[in-house]
Amino acid sequence: MSLTLYRKAHFNAAHRLFRAEWSDEKNAAVFGKCSNPNYHGHNYELIVGVTGNIDPETGYLIDLKTLKEIIKEEVEIPFDHKNLNIEVPEFKSLNPTVENIAIVIWNKLRKRLDSDYEISVKLFETPRNFVVYSG
Repeated sequence: MSLTLYRKAHFNAAHRLFRAEWSDEKNAAVFGKCSNPNYHGHNYELIVGVTGNIDPETGYLIDLKTLKEIIKEEVEIPFDHKNLNIEVPEFKSLNPTVENIAIVIWNKLRKRLDSDYEISVKLFETPRNFVVYSG
């Protein structure tokens, strides 16, 4: 029996959307106030979905404590209260758009979760702006 289990998490982080090779004017035209040279922040909400089969012995799809710890280690600790552009290695040369952040999170979780699981990442940048990535 296949089903999907979800775990919610959140982190607060600052970022700036820009391309270093572009002028400030072009960055402002493309990214608007999200290109503020002094950065800006979001309260990100994360929902991780894990899809697979229930273990008949435990009744679990995955131990939620294990999933909680993986999310904490791979997302919350490295991203929370950080400047993504400066403090998170994955974004040294990758623009930290909500799209790219979701893909980075998915890749980090994919490495830690059994390959039998399908995983999805739903990342809210604001209550009205979010992305879903499933690999």
